[in-house]
Amino acid sequence: MLEERVSEFAGWWQDDGAVHTHAPAWAQVRADVQQAFPSPYSSTSNDPLARLVGISIQLLDNLKPTAPGRAFLGNDPSTPDYSRATQATLPEKLQLLDRVVVESAQLFQGMPQWNHPLTMPNVIPPANLAAIVAAMMTEVFSPNIIEGEYSWNVEFSELESAAMVAKLIGWDAETAGGLYTFGGSGCYLYGLKYALTQVLGAQSRHGGIRTNGKLLVSQQGHYCKLNATDWTGLGMDNIIAIETDPDTNAMSADHLEWVMSKLYNQNIPVISVVCTIGTTDAFAIDPVAKARALIERYPNPPGYGKAFLYCDAVIGWSWLTFAKYDFQANPLGFSPEVLTAIAANYTAIQDVIYADAIGCDFHKVGWAPYNCSLFMMKDYAAFQNLMRRPGSDYLQERTSYNPGLYTLEVSRSAAYSMAGWATLKFLGYEGLQAILGGILEIQTHLRHSLTLEPTTVCVNADDNGFVTLFRVYPSGVDATAQYQRELTDPAARDQLYANNQLQEAIANKLWNWFRDGQLHYGEYAPYISYSTGFRPTEYNADGSDPKAVIYALKAFPMNLNITPASMATLLRLALAARTEIEAETSPCAGV
Repeated sequence: MLEERVSEFAGWWQDDGAVHTHAPAWAQVRADVQQAFPSPYSSTSNDPLARLVGISIQLLDNLKPTAPGRAFLGNDPSTPDYSRATQATLPEKLQLLDRVVVESAQLFQGMPQWNHPLTMPNVIPPANLAAIVAAMMTEVFSPNIIEGEYSWNVEFSELESAAMVAKLIGWDAETAGGLYTFGGSGCYLYGLKYALTQVLGAQSRHGGIRTNGKLLVSQQGHYCKLNATDWTGLGMDNIIAIETDPDTNAMSADHLEWVMSKLYNQNIPVISVVCTIGTTDAFAIDPVAKARALIERYPNPPGYGKAFLYCDAVIGWSWLTFAKYDFQANPLGFSPEVLTAIAANYTAIQDVIYADAIGCDFHKVGWAPYNCSLFMMKDYAAFQNLMRRPGSDYLQERTSYNPGLYTLEVSRSAAYSMAGWATLKFLGYEGLQAILGGILEIQTHLRHSLTLEPTTVCVNADDNGFVTLFRVYPSGVDATAQYQRELTDPAARDQLYANNQLQEAIANKLWNWFRDGQLHYGEYAPYISYSTGFRPTEYNADGSDPKAVIYALKAFPMNLNITPASMATLLRLALAARTEIEAETSPCAGV
C-alpha cells in the first residue's frame, strides 16, 4: 500500500517539476505557490524575483513628485483611517503576485519621503543604496545570524562591522566585539542587562533582581531609559536623573559626583552610569572620562561588581571617523566655522574609549535603513561568559561563532548587519566625513539666515550638532532681546508661555501645509519637527515648572538633498505662518 502511494505521488510530477493534470488540487495550488519563491538554481532569464523587484521600484518611483513637488509620496493628503484595518479578511484563494505587489506599493501613499529636499524632521535620514541592496539580499536567502551554520559567511558582516567600529573607538579589535540589534533601545537594553549581571553577579539571572541598584543618567538622556529599567525588572523608580549644565545641556560632573558619593556612603550600588554622546536636540556630549574616574573613586559596596559605564552614542558615534582627518590641511575644504565645530565634536567624543559598552545607530548617523543598530562591548569574552546560556537540543555549534547562546534574540535577521557593514564599506572615513561636515555647512547657512531676520533667534547657536532650534517672535519684536528676557527673567514667564504657544502654532500650521500638499505662497511646505522642552529657563533649573521651558522649531537636515534653497523656503514659510496666525488671533479677526 505504501509503495503504491509513493508511486502515485511520484507520478504527479513531470520531469521539469511541473504537475500533471491528474494531480490533486493541493498539488496544483502548491505548484502555483512554488512559482512565488526564488528559484534554487541560477537563471539568466525570466527571473520572477527580478521582475517583481523592478515592478515594485517603478511603482514606488511613480509615487514620487516631479520637481519641486510635495514632500510626501503619492497625491493623497488625507490622514490614514486605521480603523479600517479590522475589516481585513484572509483571501479565500491564492492571489496574483503582481496584485499583491501593487497593493503593497499603495500602502506607501502619503508617507513622508525622507529623500525630499524639504524633509528635515527629527533625526530620520534616508538610506544609502549600498545598505538597501545589501539588506534586500538577506530577504532572498534569510540568513539568521544566530549562528554560523544558518548564515555562514554572512556572519562576516557582523564580525567585520564590530572590528571596524572597535578601531574607530580606539579599542583592541581582537578583544572587543559587537552585536547588531533592534535599534538604540535594543542597545540600551543590552547595556543595562550586561551591567546588571556584572554588578549583581550571574546568579541574578536565576534569582532575579532583588537589589534596588541605581541607574544614573542625565536629565537629557533618552527616554528609552524607562523602557530598559522597566523591561529588565530594575524598575523605573531606580533611575536617578543627573542635572545638566544649563549652557551645554551635558551631564554635570559635579552633580554626578555628589550623587555617587551619597550612594557610596549609603552602601547603595550603582548599576550603571549612562553617558549620552549626542542628545537629540542639543547634541550634548556627557563627560565620559570624568564618569570613569568617579566610578573608580566611588566603588560599589563589597559583594557587588564594578559599576558599568555605557555610552548611548547612537547619534554621536560617526564623528569618530574624524580621528584620521588632517584638521590643519583640511582636505575636504570645510569652512573655518564648520571645521571648528567638527574638531570640537571629535575632541568631545573620543573619550568613549573609556566606556564598557557603546550603542551605535546606523539608521541615524550611518544613513542605513531602519532598523540597524550595533551594540559594542570593550571585552566581548567577558560579556559572553556572563550572558551565556546552555545550548539547545536542536542547535549544534558547527562553526566557531554562535551568538545565539548569549543574545536576547534567538532569531536575528542579517538585514541589520548587512546594511551596517555595506554602509561602512561604501562610505569609509571620507564618505562619512563629507556627509557629517556637509550637514553642518547647511545648518550654518540656516543659522546665519536667522541672524539676518530680527524676529527670529537660534536658541542653540553654541551647539555643534545637526539640528537648528529657533524661535519666531511676533512681528516687530526684537527676538534676541526678548529671548534673553524669557530665559533669565522670572517676570517674563507669561511672555515666554505665550511665545511658546506661538512656536507650537507655527509648527502645526507648517505641518498642515505640508500635509495638504498644496502650494502656499508659491512654495511647498517643509516637513520639520518642534521641541516642547529644549531646555528649562535659568529660573527653572530643576525643571519643576513645566511652563518655564523653551519651545523651539526644529530643522534636522539629515537628508543629503537639502540645500540652502531648502532652508530659505523653511524660513520664508515659517514667517508666513506667523503672519497668518497673527491675523487669525487679531482682535479684528473675523470682523
